Amino acid sequence: MASEKILNFKQLEAFKAIMATGSTIGAAAHMELSQSAVSRLLGQLEESLGVALFLRRNGRLTATPEAEELLADITGVIDGMQRVQRMADQLRLGRSRKTLLKLGVPPSMTQQLIPRLVSSYLRERDEVVVELLTGSNSYLERAVLEHSADLALVRLPTELDGLEVVPVVEANGVCVLPVGHPLTAKEVIDITDLRGVPLVMLGRQRTLRAELDLLMRGARVAPQVRVEVHSVSAACAFVAEGVGVSIVNEFLVSHFRDLPIVTRPFLPSLPHAFGLIFRSGQPRSLMLEHFADFIVAQLREASDAALHNSQNS
Repeated sequence: MASEKILNFKQLEAFKAIMATGSTIGAAAHMELSQSAVSRLLGQLEESLGVALFLRRNGRLTATPEAEELLADITGVIDGMQRVQRMADQLRLGRSRKTLLKLGVPPSMTQQLIPRLVSSYLRERDEVVVELLTGSNSYLERAVLEHSADLALVRLPTELDGLEVVPVVEANGVCVLPVGHPLTAKEVIDITDLRGVPLVMLGRQRTLRAELDLLMRGARVAPQVRVEVHSVSAACAFVAEGVGVSIVNEFLVSHFRDLPIVTRPFLPSLPHAFGLIFRSGQPRSLMLEHFADFIVAQLREASDAALHNSQNS
């Protein structure tokens, strides 16, 4: 029937999110939907288009050449619809001349850190509206390149070309343990200490997970994974419940110290670097430059405070 051929915005959003995250699980987390809902939207889109967009092999999705070819056009449609919605919002507010700044950040930073920084920035700037985007590194890089975000905070190095990078903070990996865990008796956790220890691991799409898996294979440690998560905040929450221990970066974990968790230095070292990214060759307004400078200064200050607290804990 003709009605079955009608595309809708959610179907396009689901396709773009799957392309950015590489899985329906990642897309579901980004869209705040269930995995089954995302899979259903994808199926409806493929049926409407009459084209297979992904190959399904061993529970994994691989984008078809047709999906790669459609990505740019579908992204353009989504961006256009979002611009129309923002314009309508402005008209509804009485043609306000507010400046919109679109910032992309990792999900774990939306719990405390970024709300605190953005609210501080907005306190005396009634002329500014901040739109927050969250997602994986690859999603945020694409968002900047596709004009969905003006700037984004991502882990370095970046994966895509066409980005200007401003390094912001560096941090090492730490072991996060429940209060009272036997390993808290050690001052430093070595990777070999994790043999037979239940683990809360970041999802396989994360760079840190790939690096940790490689270190474990080198140390001949078979990971005893109990839960896989897609954010540092979720990892800390499961550790606090006693499900297992986790390896995350010390900068992000510093914002969840209200939980019943303990951190210890981890060896071998797992260094992390974060930076702000912009589209290369894209002129930036004075307002965006000021906002970026503010975010960089505040993140560096927060990083210094987190590392100081970690060394004294």
